[in-house]
Amino acid sequence: MNNIEQNLHDVRSRISLAAQKCGRSPEEITLLAVSKTKPVDAIAEAIANGQREFGENYVQEGVEKIQLFNNRDNLVWHFIGPLQSNKSRLVAENFDWCHTVDRLKIAQRLSEQRPENMPPLNILIQINISGEESKSGILLEELTELAATINGLPNLVLRGLMAIPAPESNAEHQIAVFRQMEQAFIELKTRYPQVDTLSMGMTDDMQAAITCGSTLVRIGTAIFGARQYSS
Repeated sequence: MNNIEQNLHDVRSRISLAAQKCGRSPEEITLLAVSKTKPVDAIAEAIANGQREFGENYVQEGVEKIQLFNNRDNLVWHFIGPLQSNKSRLVAENFDWCHTVDRLKIAQRLSEQRPENMPPLNILIQINISGEESKSGILLEELTELAATINGLPNLVLRGLMAIPAPESNAEHQIAVFRQMEQAFIELKTRYPQVDTLSMGMTDDMQAAITCGSTLVRIGTAIFGARQYSS
């Protein structure tokens, strides 16, 4: 087992340093621990060390973990993987956030399937900022229409944008891509006052994302170690 306590401390320090370098407050940035494929004891260790927000990519695995920790009412669960229509009900009924909405059909299903006794589901629209054919997400020019429609759905609340840019080792190139997301986020906030979340930045590009206004970084490897996939 990795030393999750030390890893969380190191990641939080990196977030603070990156924020200070660009004149931001570290409190503006939420650390989302990406717990997909990780055993429940690793999540429990992270919880014991103050982590409260977790991201899952696989619906069934995420639901099982949510139910396992359902005695902890201060945890926040984010669905951050591609979402198929036949799995939307499980997300609507169990998660607090969905980061990967990129088409109206999914948004409508999530709204219809969100239980009335739960708060509205927090929605981020996924942008395919690098224009990769293999990636989910809409193009920036499609954002205005989809945002307006989602904003009108009753059991959802539009909170902002999410992106997973193509891997890029050059920090200047990382920033150039993230700046496009930052601008789209600023424009979206002027139309919808409840919009407050820009989900971008992972272990390898966290600093560039924070420089460009990210309010939520999705960190897995730097907290839990390399991914573990069952064979």
